[in-house]
Amino acid sequence: MGQTLVTSSGEDPRVTELRTAVSRLRRELAGHPREFPDRGIAEDELAALDAMAMSGVPEIPRLRRSLLLIAGAIGSVSALASALRDVRVAVDLFGEPPRR
Repeated sequence: MGQTLVTSSGEDPRVTELRTAVSRLRRELAGHPREFPDRGIAEDELAALDAMAMSGVPEIPRLRRSLLLIAGAIGSVSALASALRDVRVAVDLFGEPPRR
C-alpha cells in the first residue's frame, strides 16, 4: 500500500508545494500590468487549484485539467513562465492520473 508523507503540520508536502506555487502565480498574475483575453480563466483555475489544495489531496485529473487551462490562458506571457513552471512541477508531484 502507498504511504503519504506528512509535514510536521500534518499536511501532505505535495499539497504544501502546490499551495506555495499557486500562491506565487496568483500574486504574479495579479501584479502583471498587461491585460489579456484569457486572464479571467487563469484566475478562476488558480482559485480552483487553491481550493483543491486547501481541501487535502486533490483529484489528479482535475489538477491536470486546471493546469492545462492555466497554461493555455497565460502561456504566451513570458513574465509568468517561471511561476507557471513551478505550478506544473507541483502538479507533477501528484503523479499521473489512473489509466482507464
